[in-house]
Amino acid sequence: MKEETVKESRWKEIEGDDPKPLSSHLKELRKRLIVVIVVLVVSFLICMNYAPDFINWFTDMGTKFGYEYVFIAPQELLMVTITAALAGAVIITFPVAAVELYQFAKPGLEKKEQRAFKFAMFFGSICFVIGVAFAWKISIPFMLNFLISFTNVTVVTASISIQEFMSFVGTVLLIFGIIFEMPLVCSVLAMLGILKPAFLIKGRKIAIVLIFLIAAIITPPDIASQIMVAVPMVILYQISIYLTKIFALRHEKKQAEAEAA
Repeated sequence: MKEETVKESRWKEIEGDDPKPLSSHLKELRKRLIVVIVVLVVSFLICMNYAPDFINWFTDMGTKFGYEYVFIAPQELLMVTITAALAGAVIITFPVAAVELYQFAKPGLEKKEQRAFKFAMFFGSICFVIGVAFAWKISIPFMLNFLISFTNVTVVTASISIQEFMSFVGTVLLIFGIIFEMPLVCSVLAMLGILKPAFLIKGRKIAIVLIFLIAAIITPPDIASQIMVAVPMVILYQISIYLTKIFALRHEKKQAEAEAA
């Protein structure tokens, strides 16, 4: 009850005597959404100019392993260009969207929740970039080399659809970016007192089985790709246990200090 009263008073400080607090919140949300949409549109128009360079940067990796690209529909190359530009626009817009979301939610958040939000935004971005970099430097080259190696034992020549290739690379980058968020998610939940390390330790065997099952579902149907996804996930799970212990202890310490006060 006390926690709810504090949150309500914070909203009242901002709303003043506004008889329609919900409408005022909706107006603020609309303004912030407009900012995000404007940034997204402008970023998309800028990225359209650089989309061909972006596509060449991606395809150069496959070219090193002997991949040759074709497009099998009249609109395919155009759609790939638009998709590449949109992906670049989303990446540029994400920090703006995160700031706008935080500013909108800030009045209703407690100090520990604000710290958790900032922590999640900052280290979440770092973890995502590390995951993408890992996929770009290690996983994708390994997968491409492994998959193209099958052409050495057949008379089939590899002419890959540019759309399929870009989709494959983009999907792998996104998957690894999300996978590397695992320690962050566990840390934030432990920081808020929601997740306990004992839960992760107890469910470790089941989690490993689920990890390999998920890897088999989200990757191409070959053992190498599945292992390249599953092994980092298992390692990240172990890191998550360690970080959860640290943040869970901090949370318990702060709770004890608050009760003592």
